[in-house]
Amino acid sequence: MLIIILYFFIFIVAVQILFYLGFFGKFAFAKAQKITPKKIPISVIVCAKNEEENVTNFIPLLAEQNYPDFEIVLIDDASSDHTLAIFEGFEKQYPNVRLVKVQNNEAFWGNKKYALTLGIKAAKKEYLLFTDADCYPTSKEWITAMSSQFTMQKTIVLGYGKYEKVANSFLNKIIRFETLLTAMQYFSWAKMGHPYMGVGRNLAYKKEEFFNVNGFIEHMKVRSGDDDLFVNQAATARNTTTAFMPESFTYSKPKTTYKDWIIQKRRHIATANYYKKFDKFQLGVFYCSQLLFILLAIVLLAFQFQWMIVLGLFCVRYIIAWIVIGFSAGKLKEKDVIYWYPAIELVLIFTQINIFITNTFSKPVHWK
Repeated sequence: MLIIILYFFIFIVAVQILFYLGFFGKFAFAKAQKITPKKIPISVIVCAKNEEENVTNFIPLLAEQNYPDFEIVLIDDASSDHTLAIFEGFEKQYPNVRLVKVQNNEAFWGNKKYALTLGIKAAKKEYLLFTDADCYPTSKEWITAMSSQFTMQKTIVLGYGKYEKVANSFLNKIIRFETLLTAMQYFSWAKMGHPYMGVGRNLAYKKEEFFNVNGFIEHMKVRSGDDDLFVNQAATARNTTTAFMPESFTYSKPKTTYKDWIIQKRRHIATANYYKKFDKFQLGVFYCSQLLFILLAIVLLAFQFQWMIVLGLFCVRYIIAWIVIGFSAGKLKEKDVIYWYPAIELVLIFTQINIFITNTFSKPVHWK
């Protein structure tokens, strides 16, 4: 029995190495990107619901972007706080701000996709750049950096949404490592010609791509997924590219309690159930191989069965993964989290199992 487990362990190690070197290495070892400014018209779209504090702080940073031709489309999704009043103030203050007021609609109650659809239709520019109300750009060149990756063929640009660092917080390291790992995956698959997701914190596409797939209509009843489900549906090898130069990053405020982070991750994992079959398959294989790698190694080492071979393979896999993640972290300016890699990986693996079981028996909560 142990010899069968050993052979299976060797197979799992090979699968993991294939993912890290064969797939994720496409991003990890990619050349640095350069910014070649383009003067294409951009509509920056921000949808907010009860975000009065965040929009007060972050919308002025968008208005200060160093870009020749852009507007800011502010969407108030029937907020019950002072978000709308603050947006109205910005509309008077900045000539390039366009305000969209969304009223509660019985058919689309609390549906962010409905609000975004109204904002997209109201946008006057040909190219759309999305971020969230709790996000802000890392530089005044954010629009320039993201738009620089558009070409005649490349009309969807996947960006990176970072999370702020919180001192002396292991949860913050977990959140930022998981964000790094996710970005490494979707950037790598996009580079291989199979884009499968993006993040609404930092995503750009030409308006015609939205209408080519009839907007969010195919997944309108799925409360989340205005970003990743849209990309999963609309993105192809021909029309999709990436932006990962530092000037293109956005920052978001991370969750500060484990409970809030779990709620957020439950939404993300539940949304992945609606991905295309191949995308669900590759994600499932990767995460299952992570889990089996740990479990099989524990069993074999506990029985000290061919322990030198097992330990050698264990170390080889970790070294390869650490190198690939390290290079990816360097590109995305997240180097400090890789020192915690082995511990964080264990936390993430068993957290995902817990979320999968929980989501099986109850639905996660979505847009506010």
